[in-house]
This record gives sequence, C-alpha cells and structure tokens, in this order.
Amino acid sequence: MLFEFYVSNYRSIKESQKLSMVAAKDTSYQDINCMPSGIPAIPQLVRTAVLYGANASGKSNLISALGFMRSMVETSAVGIREGQTLNISPFRFDPQSTNQPSEFEINFVENGVRYQYGFALNTTRVIKEWLLVYVERKAQRWFERDYDNKKDKYQWYFGSHLIGGKKQHQLWSESTRANALFLSTAVNLNSEQLRPIYNWFVNKLVIIGSNSQPLPFYTMDRVKNNVDKPQIIQLLQAADLGITDVQIKMHKGQQVQLRLESGLAAIESKQETDIPSATLFHQGKGENNFIGFDLNEESHGTQKFFAYAGPILDVLRDGKILIVDELDGSMHPKMVRFLVSLIQNPDLNKNNAQLIFTTHNTSLLDTDFLRRDQIWFMEKDKEQASHLYPLTDFSPRKGEAFERGYLMGRYGALPFLGEFNL
Repeated sequence: MLFEFYVSNYRSIKESQKLSMVAAKDTSYQDINCMPSGIPAIPQLVRTAVLYGANASGKSNLISALGFMRSMVETSAVGIREGQTLNISPFRFDPQSTNQPSEFEINFVENGVRYQYGFALNTTRVIKEWLLVYVERKAQRWFERDYDNKKDKYQWYFGSHLIGGKKQHQLWSESTRANALFLSTAVNLNSEQLRPIYNWFVNKLVIIGSNSQPLPFYTMDRVKNNVDKPQIIQLLQAADLGITDVQIKMHKGQQVQLRLESGLAAIESKQETDIPSATLFHQGKGENNFIGFDLNEESHGTQKFFAYAGPILDVLRDGKILIVDELDGSMHPKMVRFLVSLIQNPDLNKNNAQLIFTTHNTSLLDTDFLRRDQIWFMEKDKEQASHLYPLTDFSPRKGEAFERGYLMGRYGALPFLGEFNL
C-alpha cells in the first residue's frame, strides 16, 4: 500500500511536491473509498486518487518521476554500466536547480511493515540514499549513504537491524557503483532482508505512462487461460460493450508486449513467434446468431477497455498499485467511472489495490463518488514550476459542487486561454 511520494528538482517540478494517499479525518464513504493501513499512526488510506490540471502543468512529470524511481530500483544494479550517464532531467528554468540533485522518496507498507526509502542523484552519481523501517512505532535506520564531494568518497552508515554483519555490509557497499543504488546492489548480492522492498517496486508498482498505454496482448494471454477468461468476459459485459465471447487465435509474427509492472512496450523477440489475435463476438439477430469482429474493427474505446481488462484483474487479484497517465483517453466518462469503481469496491478489492491517475474528465468530481481527499490538482507558477496540492487545502464544505467549482477556477489548475486574431 502506498502512503506518500515525494519528488523535487525533476523536469517541471522544482520544490519538493508530495502526493499522499493518507485519508483525512472524514467519515464520508470511509467503508468504500478507504481501507485500513494496519499502521496505528495512519489508520486509513484512500483506494484511489485523481489528478487534474491544464495541459503541460506537470501531471505527466509526476507520473514519470514515479516511473523513474521504480526503474532505478529495478535496473541500476545490472542494467546500467559503470560510468553510464543517468537519464535524469532537473528543473531547467532556474540555473541553480540544474546543478542540484533530483530527489525521490516513497513511503509504503508491505507485509505489515512500513518502509521509508529515498535517494538523490544527478546525471553521474547517486548523492544520497536512505532507508527507514517502522517495525514498531519508532523508525529504524537500516542504512544511509552520503557522497562527500570534498573527499570524493561515500560516507556509509549501517544500522544494527540490517542483517549481514560488517563484512557483508562492506562487500555490498564496495560493490555498489556510483551510478547504482545500494538497495538494488545488495538484493542482487542476495540480501533477503531487503528483497521485499525491491520486489514491491518491481512487482507491486504498475505504472502506465501516456506514451505507453496498455496493448491488448496481456489481456489476450489471460483469455487463453481458462481460469481468467470467464472473469474477463464478465468484465467486458459489465461495461456494456455488447460482447458475449472472446476467442484467441495464434499466427506467426513479432509480438510487441506490455510489461505490466513497468508499463513499457517492447518487442519480446526479434524472431517470428506465435502471437495472438482476438475476435470479439456480439449477439446478432436471432437467438444463436453471434457475429465476430476482429479487435481492430472495434471502437477505440472498446479496444482500450479490452487492453485494460487483464491488467485491472491482475491489480485487483494481487493488491498492486496501478498508476495511469490519461486514463480517460478514448473512453466514455461512464467507462472511466466504472474502472475507478472496481478499485473502490471493497467486495472486489480485497487485497488493498490502489489506483492513481490523471484525467481531464471533470464528471468524476462528484461528492457521491469521490471524497475530498482523493482529488488533487497540478498547476505551474510564473517561473514554470509545477505545484501539486489537494482539494482539501480549500476546506470545501460538504455537498459542494466540485466540478462546477473547478471549472469556475475556484481551485486553480485551469488553462488561461488568450485571444487569437488573424
């Protein structure tokens, strides 16, 4: 379960910005839209959060920051070469920021334990890295790494709760390259104690950016599995798409597959292999008259919902955190609402899955659907720096028309449109 995410000096984000899933002291829809965290200090978390803002306000950069942090944890130990430049872009509108590191921190719970992990880096090296673990109420500092620029060396701290002993800690630290994370390196060298943190990033954090929307092959693979096919068909029928059945056929070609956890599309193999194609069946005139259409013949909205069906079931089943940029693209507002309602349904979401997404669909700003602490806004200031803030900052009264208030500019985060003359 995700608690909070902090990022600073990344793309259009200059000062530290915080996205929080911690529920406010509000009892409205608490049984549906919230879930217990298992942590006495923070008893409730929201299941979903939505982010609004004008185009180019920085919403995608926030999602990108989460993706960058996840990617560093997964790949820095084995996927980045010695001396390789890190693909990090600091805030460029302030000359001072360009010379400062970008910083990321995330708070989450896994298996009843709260973790607070973060790092700061520039294009050449990791400057700082730290891990705090809350086994009980008090934080345990497991490790910390800090680069001393004057001495051109790292200062290391290892807490007594980090298993391994002095020799093991020294091996892990000496094996950690300047452009790699200690967390990733230690896990690669068989630190079982740190592995749950690594696995949470790699297996539980699912990020789908605006340029890597889900491809249908993941859902097709699930349909081939007779266990998942009935649930996917039921989900398609519940979305009122008029689909009665789905059949998968195989043919030769190169398959482009979406890696669900990273949200990245990639060619699975350069050699031709068996790849699936989907035929969706609809009820025709007559009791037994079913008409099949290739997936490419369906509407863009149907294609997109089909592509999301497999990942949504996977997220619900395994209690993952799904983060999506532009969830509403090509889909009817009611379809988007339906997807969000799946995550907010405690009878379906029994494993504490969460959904964070950006959208321009203002119909979701409904007091009968979302709590005030689930709604966030992003806007830029005069220096082109992005600022993230929740609706609760405005202390809206109960029953307030959020959609009307947003479109009237009460909460900001709207485009300022000028005149154009020929």
